[in-house]
Amino acid sequence: MKKVLIITYYWPPAGGSAVYRWLKFSKYLREFGWEPIIYTAENGEYAELDLSNERDIPKELTILKQPIWEPYTFYKKFIGQKKTEKVNVGFLTEKKKPKFAEKIAVWIRGNFFIPDARKFWVNPSVKYLLPYLKENQVDAIISSGPPHSMHLIASALKKELNTPWIADFRDPWTNIDYYSELLLTSWANKKHHRLEKKVISYADCVVTVGSKMTEEFQTMGAKKVETITNGFDTSDYSDESVELDTKFTLAHLGTINKARNPEVLWKAITQLVKEDPIFGNNLELKFIGRMDAAIIDSLNQFELIKYLSKTDFIPHNKVVEKERQSQVLLLLINNTQNAEGILTGKFFEYLAAKRPILAIGPTKGDVASILSASKAGEIVGFNDVETLKQVIRSFYTRYLEQKLEVNPDNINAYSRFELTRKLSVILNDLAV
Repeated sequence: MKKVLIITYYWPPAGGSAVYRWLKFSKYLREFGWEPIIYTAENGEYAELDLSNERDIPKELTILKQPIWEPYTFYKKFIGQKKTEKVNVGFLTEKKKPKFAEKIAVWIRGNFFIPDARKFWVNPSVKYLLPYLKENQVDAIISSGPPHSMHLIASALKKELNTPWIADFRDPWTNIDYYSELLLTSWANKKHHRLEKKVISYADCVVTVGSKMTEEFQTMGAKKVETITNGFDTSDYSDESVELDTKFTLAHLGTINKARNPEVLWKAITQLVKEDPIFGNNLELKFIGRMDAAIIDSLNQFELIKYLSKTDFIPHNKVVEKERQSQVLLLLINNTQNAEGILTGKFFEYLAAKRPILAIGPTKGDVASILSASKAGEIVGFNDVETLKQVIRSFYTRYLEQKLEVNPDNINAYSRFELTRKLSVILNDLAV
């Protein structure tokens, strides 16, 4: 078999959506003639831990781990957070008002830890991997970001070894939704863009998770850009029937930050409850995962908090079960400038759950295209209250008739197995 070194910060026991992409690729790569070798952090700072993911690690897989130093000990102390508390990803905060110290910490993060807080792992990783790769030759290298420091490790290895390199972007770099919140100086902003352009132009191939991001990187000077979306693993989903929630559940599974706060949904539900009190008696807002304080504030403001059923993080195998039991699955797209290109991993798991999807976001974009082709649900614009009310009413009527179901079309292409097949084609083209 040919061998590929995969550099990824997120790997079991880490939990959350960032883990699944390369865990699932690694699970199936051998089927297509490629032996994965994983390089990851020995002691990463993960927002969540999920031991259930370890069942997908292939037997006898080579996993290289090295200690990583991250400045989170100082960060936690600076903002008054306990050492045992986890640092949230992005800009999610479960506090109503961030302290002044937190704002200072964000400024330090954006302007001194470029591209991210794992920058201090770049040189030690290169120092460790170079002699290893000289003795254990691989046919290709893949780096997965964010954190984008992983790309800097791969870039340095390519410079020394000239091994074909794929830079995989699960999320954008300078076009990510919270980039403007980093409080960057002009100097720091230029450095982020400079490093991004260096990675994109130097990599033999850039892989993205959506067509909009692919178009962006093409215009930025990438040699070759391919799209491999996220997906679902059929082995995670049982063929056995499940008992649906008795309530009319609008379920959101995963982290929900401030940029995903669906004001249009709260307005629509408020009006529907006033128009039909029985609707309110049947309604449940089922949210599983971390939730920004802004969402709780909105639910209180619209007097909808009584409908909320909130559960903190649960293992992925339990998440799949909850998805299949839900009446309607909520997909909330960040209301940001890059909204048309946002294509989360959760979306594809929703497709596999085969429950109706209610998406709130741009009606033209990556999600809208796939949702239309799959006939798996509806998408409504960020401010379209009337259309949203009509869609919810339609779902609710079918719920009352016990006919609320969906059988998505054309979703096999998004299985992790088929996506790995697509990855293997790219690898074979590079490693000739």
